[in-house]
Amino acid sequence: MKEVELTLVAISSSSSQKDHFVLVFEELNSSRRLPVIVGNFEAQAIAMALERMKPRRPMTHDLFREAIIGLGAHLEKVLIYSFMDEVFYARLILMTEKGEVSIDARTSDAVALAVRFGCQIFTTEEVMSKASVVLDDPTKAFSNKRGRLQDYSLEELERILENLLKKEDYRSAARVRSAIEAKKRKS
Repeated sequence: MKEVELTLVAISSSSSQKDHFVLVFEELNSSRRLPVIVGNFEAQAIAMALERMKPRRPMTHDLFREAIIGLGAHLEKVLIYSFMDEVFYARLILMTEKGEVSIDARTSDAVALAVRFGCQIFTTEEVMSKASVVLDDPTKAFSNKRGRLQDYSLEELERILENLLKKEDYRSAARVRSAIEAKKRKS
């Protein structure tokens, strides 16, 4: 099974499913993109990790990361291995003292952990054949990973802020609000 390395290049609102988001993965050195639709909370968990935002209490993905580390394991990679009936399937590939361990996971959870561990994300050529899209104009490809709040659009920041306020995460909301104000000053 040939693995294809992916990079998460964007998180965007889904135009096809209300209150959902699209994780856009880019194949290295290619114009193929793999869009994966995830729920609002899952997208928020991924975005918060990308932004290195620290909630007052650990989120489930943070807790699971600490459990993996506490057990002496490390997340080596994430593999999105199947796409059936419009659903992606993923595995966490862990390295332990006893060798490799593969754990089935929801794709959104696997990506949230990959971001927290800083590990690579892969899929298969079969998944790319079934679910990827090819950009007509590769120059319009997403060009950078999201790593800072400044990299998000004003609309995306406002949506993140709204979600943080709903969760009563005021510390993170203050950081996002500052980024919104800075972006408005620059416009």
